[in-house]
Amino acid sequence: MNIRIYVRASTKEQDAERALNELIQFSDGYGKNHTTYIENYSGTKLNRPQLTKLLDESEQGDILLVESVDRLSRLSQDDFSILKAQIKAKGLRLIVADLPTTHTANDGMTGEILRVINDMLIDLLATMAKLDNDKRRERIKQGLERSGYKPSGKKADSEKHKKIIELDKKGLTKEEISKLANCGVATVYRVLKESKHAV
Repeated sequence: MNIRIYVRASTKEQDAERALNELIQFSDGYGKNHTTYIENYSGTKLNRPQLTKLLDESEQGDILLVESVDRLSRLSQDDFSILKAQIKAKGLRLIVADLPTTHTANDGMTGEILRVINDMLIDLLATMAKLDNDKRRERIKQGLERSGYKPSGKKADSEKHKKIIELDKKGLTKEEISKLANCGVATVYRVLKESKHAV
């Protein structure tokens, strides 16, 4: 079993390693084998280099340790559902340092009830993190508008989207499509979901 410690900050100006030493000490309660994954990347993005690496390297029974839910996710509900499914598929146990109900693993009926409670709490905290981020972005946008700043819009890569849809029709897996289309797995999921809504 390996304890996979994930720390994140949104920008390079922020210290992603701020909580790392405390998390390493905290992880000693679960074992001595730990690997750290550190990145400065937005929590609103599902496809993050170090998070992807963590998921790729994880094995059944490993622990994913984070300081708080918002370090793992400021994702939309749909993207957070994808991330939770990826964590579950890898057989990772999620431990959130500032959420004590995740600290102990119980078997039987008590363990099942605790898992349900933890799932609800984590979903709630992830939603709150997303709402907090949305409010912050809205305040920044309002401030920029008042200052007279006009952002240039970024257009979607329609050719890449067409390629993703074509590859999906050929029956390829999401991972195969992401490699051939040179994009993240999250982008594949999003484009295919949007294309189904458009039909």
